[in-house]
Amino acid sequence: MVSVDLETTEQTRLYDDCDYYDAESLLTPDERRVLGRLRRFLDEEARPLLADYWERGEFPHQLAEPLVRLDLMEPAELAANGPARGIYHGFRNFELARTDASLATFYNAQSGLFRTAVRLGASQEQAKEWLPKVVDFSLKGVFALTEPASGSDIAGGLSTTARREGAGWVLDGEKRWIGGAGSADVLAVFARDVADGQVKCFLVEREAPGVTLEKIHGKTALRMMQNAHITLEGVRVAESMRLHKVNSFKDVAAMLRAMRSDVAWIAAGMQAGAFEAALRYVAGREQFGRPLAAFQLVQEKLARMLGNVTSSLSLVVRLTEQQSKGIYRDQDSALAKMQVCLQLRETVALAREVVGGNGITLDTDVARFHADAEAVYSYEGTHEINALVVGRAITGLGAFR
Repeated sequence: MVSVDLETTEQTRLYDDCDYYDAESLLTPDERRVLGRLRRFLDEEARPLLADYWERGEFPHQLAEPLVRLDLMEPAELAANGPARGIYHGFRNFELARTDASLATFYNAQSGLFRTAVRLGASQEQAKEWLPKVVDFSLKGVFALTEPASGSDIAGGLSTTARREGAGWVLDGEKRWIGGAGSADVLAVFARDVADGQVKCFLVEREAPGVTLEKIHGKTALRMMQNAHITLEGVRVAESMRLHKVNSFKDVAAMLRAMRSDVAWIAAGMQAGAFEAALRYVAGREQFGRPLAAFQLVQEKLARMLGNVTSSLSLVVRLTEQQSKGIYRDQDSALAKMQVCLQLRETVALAREVVGGNGITLDTDVARFHADAEAVYSYEGTHEINALVVGRAITGLGAFR
């Protein structure tokens, strides 16, 4: 295992154990320095809190402000070369998820989902005002699309309504599984315009009259992430707070297409974290007078885990390279999300196997990854929905009903 001190050497690798094909070499020294700064924060400040907060089902909000101060979304040291590259954003999600899926999901709610909604949905004037605030977290938001009765069928089943009234709008409906809503300033609420039947998006103040948030209890995955059930009753929103470039579900689909790669990176990072946790354990645990790492069956499982991490990382890197060229296809991001999450499920199960009975405790980190994988497997498009998107591209025939 390598220690990380990128301030003193450019040669130290961040992902020495889990990146056998050296995808990290695609990063610049400055990008690696930023990620090294994140690594130190996660190891020193975040990791000691995770087991306790996960078990309590609470988010360690004391980490939020220091995480913002790390300046990770558009780091100053990368600004000379323009906006941060896609490969950097991917590895940032990878690094966060390598430590904890809830931390990665919390950060991505702002940097991925909400930022994408504003970047793709706002008019030029709106984007000029809002995007800098999104980047520095002075405007915190979440992406409120999923509903209690509509997840996979949200395109046709979205039932939250928007009714034009005078110079503004009135929203009614419910949203569910909205992560981070309780600490957001605004909710990017997607609603169907009763006049034309088209989906539109509105930035709704979290504390606006008629908005009610309820924490979802009883979760067995992403326990630290605070997911909310949101009820909107006669909520008034100004026309200036409507994202002017969102006028149909096709506009929403473009956002999902751009964001799905973030989840694939998170799933790859979780695999790396589970693999490294399992490797630490078997290297230090002895049975029958030998380290667990010396047993053939354990080594076979470690090799399979590393193969999954390597292939997943290769897939998301290539997807990101394509998207950096402006190539965004539904089937590309769907394939990556589908395949990497399949491998995530296997990797965390193998990690739990090699850790044995201690793999169901929070002491080794493996149990968190094992449980949290189930949430990541389902959100941002279930396995089946992503498979059908890919199947449609393969055959030219839509199987959706």
